[in-house]
Amino acid sequence: MTCAATIPTVFLVDDDPAVLHTLSRLLRLAGYQVSAFASSQEFLVGHDRAVPGCLVLELIMPGLNGLELHNALTASGPQRPTIFISGHADVSSSVQAMKTGAVDVLTKPVSKDYLLGAIRRAVEKDRQMREAGDELRTIATRLATLTRRELEVFHQVVAGRLNKQIAWDLGVGVKTIKVHRGHMMKKMGVHSLADLVRMADRIRAGQASAQAARPTDHPYLATENSLE
Repeated sequence: MTCAATIPTVFLVDDDPAVLHTLSRLLRLAGYQVSAFASSQEFLVGHDRAVPGCLVLELIMPGLNGLELHNALTASGPQRPTIFISGHADVSSSVQAMKTGAVDVLTKPVSKDYLLGAIRRAVEKDRQMREAGDELRTIATRLATLTRRELEVFHQVVAGRLNKQIAWDLGVGVKTIKVHRGHMMKKMGVHSLADLVRMADRIRAGQASAQAARPTDHPYLATENSLE
């Protein structure tokens, strides 16, 4: 049996109680955990960003509307994969929702198949984002163990510099560079140059993407159809 902690949670936000009830029932039958909220304000109080899953969000609501809530979440940390639903959204609102990075925008009454398909994509996106974030944090933790000289060697090695070139640049002997390089590779937990370069590429990709987890303040990272 699957552990409850590993079952993705679908966070539902809709000001229509009937929609919350119907969607909650559908999603529980589909095997998801469900956390339902009647407003954006309730969601902000009860939402736990650490819980794996996705957000199904009504686009047009009183108070803080769906787009405003989504933008607030994105501004405050890693994005929660979101599916917008609405019975009143115009083309402009739908386009704007997609531009914010939404997984999909669905019109009420929502097709069960379309909704479940969108949720599967959103949950998978969330899983990939969390794995990427875990990997970045592991790399950052390992980088933090490097001495200043080992970090300099790291920069030079991933830039494709040879040991003798690094030794010349740093004003030390080739044997000294080999020692620092060995220590650096061991601390980073890699056995090949290809693995080390892949780590550096992951950091750069994480920094460039708003869906990646935020890196730590390490000096290297600082540079861079209807329901049935």
